[in-house]
Amino acid sequence: MGNADIVGDLRGLIVFDLDGTLIDSRRDLADAANALIAERGGTPLAEEAIGRMVGDGAAMLVRRALTAAGVPQDDANLPRFLQLYDERLLRTTRPYPGILDALAAIRSFGGLAVLTNKPLRHSEALLRALDLAPFFASVIGGDGPFPRKPDPRGLQHLMAQHAVPPRRTILVGDSPVDAATARGATTLFCLARYGFGADAAAIEAAAAVELPAQLPHVIGQLLTRPV
Repeated sequence: MGNADIVGDLRGLIVFDLDGTLIDSRRDLADAANALIAERGGTPLAEEAIGRMVGDGAAMLVRRALTAAGVPQDDANLPRFLQLYDERLLRTTRPYPGILDALAAIRSFGGLAVLTNKPLRHSEALLRALDLAPFFASVIGGDGPFPRKPDPRGLQHLMAQHAVPPRRTILVGDSPVDAATARGATTLFCLARYGFGADAAAIEAAAAVELPAQLPHVIGQLLTRPV
C-alpha cells in the first residue's frame, strides 16, 4: 500500500445539507411559498408548517404547500415560486450561529462538500453571500445530473471525487431525507437537531448535535472511532 493510499484513508469527507443544517432559511422559504399561495387565492400557512415541508426540493415544497392551502396545482406554480424566492433569498436567511467557527475547525478532518436538493443557482448564491463558499470544495444541487436525495448517487459521486470511502464519510443533515441518503450510501449520519426538519419524525443517526458548536467534537469522534 502506497503513502497516497494511507493518507487518503486517514482523511475524511464531511458532506453538509444546506437548508436547516448550514443556514436558517425557513422564514424566506415560507414567505415565498405564502406569497404564491396568496397570489393563487389561498390562505397563508404557518412558517413552522412550511418548514416541515422542506427537504425534497423546490417542486415538492410547492406541491406540499399548495395542497395544504387547498390551492390547485398547475405548471406555472414552480417557476413563479422560484421568482418569488429570488426576491426573498437573503432577507432573513443567515448561517446558524456557530456554523462558521465549526466549519473552520471541521476542515482539518478532510474535505468538505454540500449536497442539497435546493437548486444549484440558489445554493451557490447563498453560500457566496453568507461567506460559506470558501469552506466547500464541491457543491451538488437538486437540479444537477444526479437524482435528488434520498437517492445516494450524489453522495456516492462526492466520495469518488474526493477518493474517500463510505466508512470515512459523514453526512450532516436535519431531516429523514438526509438520514435515508446516508443509509443508502452506507456512510455515517450526524443529525443536526437544531434544524427545522429534525422534528419531522424519529431519525436514526450515528450521532446528533443540539448546536453547531458541537459539530467539530462529534465529527472528530465519529472519524476516529474503530471501524
